[in-house]
Amino acid sequence: MTQQKKQKWKRNLVVMTAITGLGFSTFYTGLSIPVAAVEQPDQPIPKKESVSIVQLVVPNDKAKDKLLELGIDLTHRIEAHDGVYEVDAVVTPTEIAMLKTFGINVKETLITENQWSTRVAERQSTVQLQASLAASEDTLKVLRANHFTNQSGTFLYLEVKSSAGATASTALKATWTENGEEKSATLSRLVDYGEYLYHYLLLPVSAIPSSVKIESNLGGTATSTITEWLGKEPKHPKTDYVTDFVDHYMAPNELYERAENLSKEFPNLVEIIDMPNKTNGYRRLAQATIGGTTNLAVVVSSKAWGHEGGNDVSVEFKNPGTNNAPLKVTVDGTRILVDLATDSSGKATSTAAQVVKALNENASQLVTATTYRGNTGAGVVAPTTNAAILTDGLKAGADVSRDPFTVKAIRIGKHRDGSKQGVLGYAQEHAREWVTPLVTIETAERLLRNYNQDSVTRKLVDNLDIFLVPSVNPDGANYSLNDYNMQRKNMTNHCGPTASDPGYRNNWGVDLNRNHSVGSVFDGYIGGGTSCTGDTYAGPAKNSEPEGRNLVWLADKNPNIKFAMNIHSYGGYFMWSPGAYDSKRTTLPRPSAGEEAFYWAASDNILNDIQDHRGTVILPSRTGPIPDVLYSAAGNSADYLWYEKGIYAWNFEVGADLWNKDTKRWQAVGFQPAFAEGHEEAMEFANGLIGLMKVAYNSAKDHQPPSSKATPGNGKYTGPVDVKIETSEPATIYYTLDGSRPTFQSTKIKLSGTREFAETLKIEKTTTINYFTVDAAGNIEKNFNPLGNGKNYNSVTLTIK
Repeated sequence: MTQQKKQKWKRNLVVMTAITGLGFSTFYTGLSIPVAAVEQPDQPIPKKESVSIVQLVVPNDKAKDKLLELGIDLTHRIEAHDGVYEVDAVVTPTEIAMLKTFGINVKETLITENQWSTRVAERQSTVQLQASLAASEDTLKVLRANHFTNQSGTFLYLEVKSSAGATASTALKATWTENGEEKSATLSRLVDYGEYLYHYLLLPVSAIPSSVKIESNLGGTATSTITEWLGKEPKHPKTDYVTDFVDHYMAPNELYERAENLSKEFPNLVEIIDMPNKTNGYRRLAQATIGGTTNLAVVVSSKAWGHEGGNDVSVEFKNPGTNNAPLKVTVDGTRILVDLATDSSGKATSTAAQVVKALNENASQLVTATTYRGNTGAGVVAPTTNAAILTDGLKAGADVSRDPFTVKAIRIGKHRDGSKQGVLGYAQEHAREWVTPLVTIETAERLLRNYNQDSVTRKLVDNLDIFLVPSVNPDGANYSLNDYNMQRKNMTNHCGPTASDPGYRNNWGVDLNRNHSVGSVFDGYIGGGTSCTGDTYAGPAKNSEPEGRNLVWLADKNPNIKFAMNIHSYGGYFMWSPGAYDSKRTTLPRPSAGEEAFYWAASDNILNDIQDHRGTVILPSRTGPIPDVLYSAAGNSADYLWYEKGIYAWNFEVGADLWNKDTKRWQAVGFQPAFAEGHEEAMEFANGLIGLMKVAYNSAKDHQPPSSKATPGNGKYTGPVDVKIETSEPATIYYTLDGSRPTFQSTKIKLSGTREFAETLKIEKTTTINYFTVDAAGNIEKNFNPLGNGKNYNSVTLTIK
């Protein structure tokens, strides 16, 4: 490459860095964000680029490693075949051009900004409908209230129409008296081809009620006598289990309003926990970049938040119209006038650096000023045609608060005192993953509205302590819903002045699933970034973000939590720890063979429940430890919960690929599919989250110790022997080979290799194997106490001749 071409390539990369905010310093010296003013070629201020989700073809492992090194914003979807990788990524046209130089090409554009805008409009139309329904009085009309008896028994059947039934958050409850005892149940909502028809209930009764009262959660009531149906059974599902409580993508204020309403409606089963660490808030400083090229531009930022006065500030650069005039700054209320210095001919002579200095000295009560991205600012500033109005650029309406947000957890259970085994489900660490909060809200509604009528639900609520956090990242979620659909991070800007101009507004923030303390980028693990504008930026330090500290606080305050699910999208994965590896691909410590077996066994149950909704199968290739099926994710929250708190922690990636029969290809669904698809994903993964609760319930009720068998056992052998210890259920095996008493500090049986089974012990000389087993519920074989002095552990002696 000629020197001229090298210089051109370097200039292009500088522009790419300015546009995308990628951290290039790992592969090209000097291309990270400047930390001091430097001479740079004067270039036009980069214009905002559109982003798309594309499928990249990555030709080999070297290119894949380069892709991770570059910090490109990858989705949670990657496929490998014949040494070639297909990866979905969120990219700009400039990034696409840069990736081509590494042999990484676009195979297909999956989703464009126009399609994201359609999702926003779709959501907004539903919100407006709900607002209009809420503004009107909720009235109920009982269409049918019948009883009938067939060969199976006696049944109650109701059809009730609500004036607010077009929204899925409208819930109806029926109450009646049966053999002198008051009974109640929630009605199911029936929608056909987008039209709300009515709510209905069909369930067996032990005696025929005379009347029924219907109540809406919006306040409407109705009563009706119950009459006999003429021998015909209504054509509705024979089930009293109620589902389908979400009908649009929900903003954080909607999610938590729904949560608060549930706590008021079910005070004996629900409480709302306010997390102690408030977020930064959906807010920004008001800013303007004044000037069209890099070395004469001035970046001005308000001292006050935009909504607190920053948006009222204006700045004007003016030629005073006199010769040899000095540089002068005048402040009049929120108006800042900069009279530029002139020479003897009346031509403006003030440089960007001089204007910056003058603003900081004379208008510091309103603004701070910098040159553009660390430029020396040697260019002469031009007068402005009109005053520049500073703006925070935020588009959400007044219904979205700009104040720091209190993140909440919905706590569900009959006994919420820590005495029952705890289960945690949390969603939307990544702001753009709109489906994930719906999984938690749908789950909460099902647990509460089926409590009186479904025995399985009642067992879960009575015997578990359930914590659901609908949106870990409310600020980022509001930004994704209103400003920039592909926002992944929170909204906190940790960049210094050289990366804080408004052109970077979509690049600020911390990836909350890279900010935790275990397996962090700060400890040399792969998958987190250190560039403050990078898409996987891990923050300035471990646990720097209030959103992540809230999760830590919740786990610390509730040590009864033993199971957790981190809900993400998209790609259809089901994963667990370890979640990170270092540059040598050495992972965090693998679970023991018994722990790994429990992860797999529990997964079978949970994935079967997901499949029950519409047949979605999470592929075996997308099930397992994170590095084995996806990639390294340094500092993720599930690793913190597993390694620090001993919580069995899984990760959902909702949104499995759909098979297109016409093209005979798997088709990605994206972070924000049309709501019809998003709804289905919420339904099936709510099944899965409740499936996790069933696993937790079974674990809590498991008091049966495991048993085991060593093969071969005691005996005399002529040569080396491979001993395999099998257990009656997934259980961790602690053992010694030196004849000593086994304890919790003894060696554990591990996996024989990645995605393999338990190792065998190769015995080459006469050895006594002393061991005991512990299942996931904490039951110890033969009730052996490793902390005591008992000898009731297992012992096998192999004599090698």
